[in-house]
This record gives sequence, C-alpha cells and structure tokens, in this order.
Amino acid sequence: MDETWSKLAKFLIVDDQEYNISLLERILRRAGYSNLHSTTNPQLIEPLFHQIEPDIVLLDLHMPEMDGFEALRLIRNYSSSYLPVLVLTADVTPEAKQKALHDGANDFLTKPFDKTEVILRINNLLKTRYLHLELQSQNEHLEMRVQERTADLEKAKFEILQLLARASEFRDDMTGQHTHRVGRMAGLIAETLGLPETEVESIQLAAPLHDLGKIGIPDKILLKPGRFTPEEFDFMKTHTSIGASILEGSFFPVLKVAEEIAMSHHEKWDGTGYPHGLKGEDIPLVARIVAIADFYDALTHERPYKEAWSPEEAFAEIEKLRGTHFDPQVVDAFFRIMGLERVSEYT
Repeated sequence: MDETWSKLAKFLIVDDQEYNISLLERILRRAGYSNLHSTTNPQLIEPLFHQIEPDIVLLDLHMPEMDGFEALRLIRNYSSSYLPVLVLTADVTPEAKQKALHDGANDFLTKPFDKTEVILRINNLLKTRYLHLELQSQNEHLEMRVQERTADLEKAKFEILQLLARASEFRDDMTGQHTHRVGRMAGLIAETLGLPETEVESIQLAAPLHDLGKIGIPDKILLKPGRFTPEEFDFMKTHTSIGASILEGSFFPVLKVAEEIAMSHHEKWDGTGYPHGLKGEDIPLVARIVAIADFYDALTHERPYKEAWSPEEAFAEIEKLRGTHFDPQVVDAFFRIMGLERVSEYT
C-alpha cells in the first residue's frame, strides 16, 4: 500500500460519546493519521459522508435516535465502491457482532480496545481499500483502452467499406462519387419508410457496395459505349453474383446487408429482373431501396456510354416503372424525399 495515500486516508468517526472520539483521534494521530472527521450525532452521517467521501468509517453501535445498525445500512446505500467499516462497541454479545457483520461491517472490536490492535485492524482495512481502488482504476483504464480499440476497429471497418466501394466504382466512374450518392439516397429512403435507425445506418453503409461485382467484369464490356449484345448483357448480369460471392460469409452485419444488396438490386417488382427473377416482397427490402437510388443516380449522371438525364426525365421514368420495375411504396418514399407527392405530370 502506498504510504502517502495511507496517511492521507479520510476517516469518519461516529460515536455519541465525545470521550471515545477524542481517544480514537489521539491514537490515530500518534499512528500518523491526520485526515480525521467525526460527529456525535448519527443524523449527520449522510451530509458528512457526501462532504468527506471517507476511506474508512469507525462506528459505534448503540447511539440515540439512530443506532449503528441503521447507520450501517445508510452507509452501504451511499457507498458505490468498497468502503471498510470498523465497528467499535461496548456490546460484547455474539448477537451484536453477528448482526453488525451481517449488515455490512467489515470488522468488529469491543471496548475497551487495545490501541495496537485498533491500528493493525485499521491498517488492514485501509490496505484492502487501497487495493480495491487500484483495481478499480486499472479496470477503468482497461475499459477506456477497450473502448478506444473498439472505436478504432469500427473506424477501420467503415474505411474498408469505403475503399471497397471506391475500388469497384473507379471502373466506370473515376470520381468515385456514385457509390456515396447511392448510399446517402438509400439511407434517406430507408428513413422515410420508417425503418429503425440501426437499419437505416446499415443500409447507408452497405449500399455503396452494390456494384462491387463489377470488379470481375472486363473493361471491353463494362465500358462499352453502346448497347450490349445478348451475350455481353448476360455476362454483365454476373456482377450481382460476383459481388455477393465476394461479400459472402462475413460476420459483420453491414457486409451481410451488402451481400443482399449486391445480389438482388437488379431484381424487379414484377419478377422480370435478375439474377433470380424474384418478385414483389420476395426481393429483400434493402435491395428494393437501393434499386431506385442506383437507378436515379445512374440516369442523372453522365457515363462513358450515356448522356445524363434531367431530374424531370428521371422522375417520369421512375413513375412509369412504379409497380413493374420498382416497389410502389419505395417509389412513393423516394418522391417524398424529392418534395413530390407523385410525378404523374411528367408521364
């Protein structure tokens, strides 16, 4: 035990007899303790306890108005960490000792007490207090380190997601902004649909990986400035299963969502999409959300093989495909985000 801490330890002495308090204070001062506080009124225990925040309490049992047993229960309610209580009493009955120890006392001495024994008992109790506080401090330090490491790991995970999305997008969008825009839009749609906050966040983080499978598509197909042949389009469709295969088997929840999106974001509400021809609500909701976000962003931005559409043209096309290509509820949520109830005026 640190000697300086020991000598500065804060004592709270509670005894209704001033003589007993004076005797204890003399014994403690001779032993090198100086941070001593006392009261003959047990009703003052609560304010003194919060004011002093003692390291040890020396407590008499038989006092008027509030006895030591009730005081013990109060002290145990106030203390959130290990606080030693030494009972010093003239009651020599076994019942008193048993009750005091049962109610939370850490040690028990009967009056008249031996001065040397008092100091030895106090030293032992303070040593336990010191070790407990040291352990508590180390645990708090370790907990802080764990939180820091956990935050670092979470940050690294999200950075990896961004890098994966950027790697796939650089194939046909050198700015790499398409994936970020799709992620933001997908998150807004999910929020508008009333999904829980955790799911909204997962969709926003996972959506940028929707086209990860493009990594496996040759440039001569991916960057072709014109219509695909049937064979080329069949090959292009494989980017969905390639992306899902890359993401398959992850324990990270966001990557599980990303796997669903990669596989199914080209499925259509009427069952004519790919790769599995899923229909209606058989298509994962996350994929239905990303389908519109991806479609709108792809239409309204220039690519090597197409000119950019105006927002009005894209709105009209999405309205036309409501209920065939796209989930009607997801379309409605998209239009609410855009400040439109419906856009039938464009069709």
